[in-house]
Amino acid sequence: MSRPKLRHVAFVVRDAATIADFYREQLQMEVFHVDPDGSHFLTDGYINLALIQHQLDSETPVGFNHFGFKVDDVATISQDMVAAGVPRPVTRPTDRPFAEYRAIDPEGNWFDLSEHGFLPPDKES
Repeated sequence: MSRPKLRHVAFVVRDAATIADFYREQLQMEVFHVDPDGSHFLTDGYINLALIQHQLDSETPVGFNHFGFKVDDVATISQDMVAAGVPRPVTRPTDRPFAEYRAIDPEGNWFDLSEHGFLPPDKES
């Protein structure tokens, strides 16, 4: 089994379109997906940057939200996590195409696990 790879970082932002334009124009990132709620997903060809549109009716604060790893085998990693004393990763809603599972580390930080990866198919490695 290969080493899990950090491939995803997510922030909740007040104006996802403006922030996406900044990263696109200043750092040559490419927008590859826009959610109906206005969230923008960008890539540099290796890392996916999710700019989650803040919702006024949400308790989710603006700022860092979570990160994600591409893995070969979620089942094995899940077993190892439970053995290490953290909750078993849970399936994410099916309307989230970029990660299959949500996990939590011993300090309560969220992270995603995905076997298929976080980038569009033509960018995935």
